[in-house]
Amino acid sequence: MPFKSLEELRAACLDLPIGNEATQATVARRQDTLTKPRGSLGRLEEIAGWLARWQGRDMPKLDRVKVIVFAGNHGVTAQGVSAFPAEVTVQMVANFANGGAAINQLARMAGAELNVIPLELDRPTGDFTQEPAMDEAAFLAAVHAGYDAVDEDLDLVCFGEMGIGNTTPAAAIAAALFGGDVQGWTGRGAGVDDAGLKRKVTAIEAGLRRHSAALRDPLQVAASLGGRELAAIFGATLAARHRGVPVLLDGFVCTAAVAPLARLHAQGLAHTLAAHVSAEAGHRRMLEALELKPLLDLGMRLGEGSGACLAVNLVRSALECHARMASFAEAGISEG
Repeated sequence: MPFKSLEELRAACLDLPIGNEATQATVARRQDTLTKPRGSLGRLEEIAGWLARWQGRDMPKLDRVKVIVFAGNHGVTAQGVSAFPAEVTVQMVANFANGGAAINQLARMAGAELNVIPLELDRPTGDFTQEPAMDEAAFLAAVHAGYDAVDEDLDLVCFGEMGIGNTTPAAAIAAALFGGDVQGWTGRGAGVDDAGLKRKVTAIEAGLRRHSAALRDPLQVAASLGGRELAAIFGATLAARHRGVPVLLDGFVCTAAVAPLARLHAQGLAHTLAAHVSAEAGHRRMLEALELKPLLDLGMRLGEGSGACLAVNLVRSALECHARMASFAEAGISEG
């Protein structure tokens, strides 16, 4: 395990590479020579530069793109916060394995590998209204599972999650890190009714009261209120930064999972792009707090890495334009 304590993990979160500014500048110079008005491709030009910075290449590539979906179960479902029973997590993991989920189709269309990692599905986290979701050892083990899942030779990675009830810990983390009323962070997840939504709010408020002493530390917030799949996404995002792999963030749960890194380091999420803004209450608000501008807004709220995987196609388009467009000189076109 790379981190034997929360303090070792904290030190790793504070010691982050800044990326290669020279390769990003090289991309910007090339963009200005291509057969288009300067800046006319908007964020596609920014994406090409972002890829170059975090890959450390003058000409980025997308030969190996991966989607990693982490799955976990949550003790807080005992509070009636989900419209579905916890066994659906296991059933959906089987569906992923059989190729029947949305993410299977989206990964294939994006030219991305798919890896699904279940995390002790037979042992849900603690009910955070009664106890910490994870003690230090369990939290570090989940972080390690995510950290170890990211290969150094990846060109781009997307993270997804599956876990019945996991919008409840995500909303709890958001409320703990960013403040404000709990209701504003809490949505219907997979479709709870009004009574279920009220139970979610009540559970989150109880969790915040019980763990009030932990709220000053982002890592303690993630351990006390989160889940194994969220901790794994945190660890995987940290590994991607250390290993020079740019990251596309998925929806509300994924963003909540990595938000503690931004709270620990002002540039902690500089190697990430928000792939989309989901329909789940609180996601747009959290992206604004993190100063992340989403690439897509399609009203999605599935999870699984689905929105991030869709955005891979945008990133591929950005790279194709950057790599294959002719310059004014090559095309024999006069510059204005």
